[in-house]
Amino acid sequence: MMKLYKERLLSDAQLKRLGEHQYSCQSVSILDKLLQPYWNWLTSKVPIWLAPNLITILGLIVNIVTALILIWFSPDAKQEAPRWACGLCGFGLFVYQSLDAIDGKQARRTGTANPLGELFDHGCDSISTVFVALSACIAVQLGYYPGWMFFQCFCAMTLFYCAHWQTYVSGTLRFGRIDVTEAQYTIMGILLLSTIFGPSVWSTKFFSGTVCLWYLIPLSTLICGLWSLYQSIIVIFTGGVGKNGSTVAGTSVLSPVIPFSMVLVPAFIIYQKSTQHVYEEHPALYILAFGLVAAKVTNRLVVAHMTKSEMDYMDWSLLGPTMLFLNQYFNTFIKEYYILWLCMIWVIVDLLRYCYQICQEICDFLHVELFRIPYPGGPQRVVTLPSEKNGTNLKSVKSRKSKHY
Repeated sequence: MMKLYKERLLSDAQLKRLGEHQYSCQSVSILDKLLQPYWNWLTSKVPIWLAPNLITILGLIVNIVTALILIWFSPDAKQEAPRWACGLCGFGLFVYQSLDAIDGKQARRTGTANPLGELFDHGCDSISTVFVALSACIAVQLGYYPGWMFFQCFCAMTLFYCAHWQTYVSGTLRFGRIDVTEAQYTIMGILLLSTIFGPSVWSTKFFSGTVCLWYLIPLSTLICGLWSLYQSIIVIFTGGVGKNGSTVAGTSVLSPVIPFSMVLVPAFIIYQKSTQHVYEEHPALYILAFGLVAAKVTNRLVVAHMTKSEMDYMDWSLLGPTMLFLNQYFNTFIKEYYILWLCMIWVIVDLLRYCYQICQEICDFLHVELFRIPYPGGPQRVVTLPSEKNGTNLKSVKSRKSKHY
């Protein structure tokens, strides 16, 4: 059942388990090792009073604003966006990637690492994934090929969800040799080429006009995506750490597929069944609306993992896609473009409300502030868990915040 807005999102038991949560990560990423010196240097230049979560959110804001500028010039992903807009978007992604890489280092440097930081980091990543995938499609004018654009964007969201799905099963977040950092720098390269030569360069044909340059993008996505999905599936079916190979919460390893399917399947059906071609005419708006719903569901999966609890199937954000689906069922009683905007507004409000409430509940429990360090460089805060009485058994809440710790 869906929860009312005024209800607490996390119970005392969930908060207690979250306080005991320990971050676990395995990474063999090629670029992560090469970029460590740069990230360490950048961290040393950050003021000691700057909160890690503030670093993360500043990077996300830059990423979103620069992506929205690109979307503004080409909302249908067909118009050729100005080269400077592509360059600015690539710079915004570089800023976000750099700041996202050092927020964990800053947390360790200031002694302020806690589970909230990990959740905040992954929450921002889930939102950034939507804008990054969409900006790459606009930079190569993939709106002329709506099916491939749908594949590109929803493939990125699916792979991000699967990474946290296998984490929910195994308790460990795993990064391969070619993973998120490599994908981000590849997209920076795509945006750089569009900046230098213009987005039309991707229409360049080879081999007597049978192959276009943009074919390389979905082809590489397909190959790398299938390999990453294969690796996640192996962990999902064989790496369960719960009883009888179940998830960290003791639930079925297949249970997370249902919430995400309730986003992906309606997105595809509505796209295919639309008589007003709402997706083909407004691909950026469509992907943002459904992408933010996917981000909300992914955030709930991360929370379920960190609190070792079952993930609810229903969610208020699904009301947006439901409005579109019902409107189609009743022969598009209202113009789909208007419903799509209502869906977008509803999802944004619901996502912001959820993020605010989750962060507030965790801050209250851990006695920390989201964007402020009370005493930079001091020791980690010690938190008394609800089950402990009279302060006789204190536990230090420690958690590394991201893969870059």
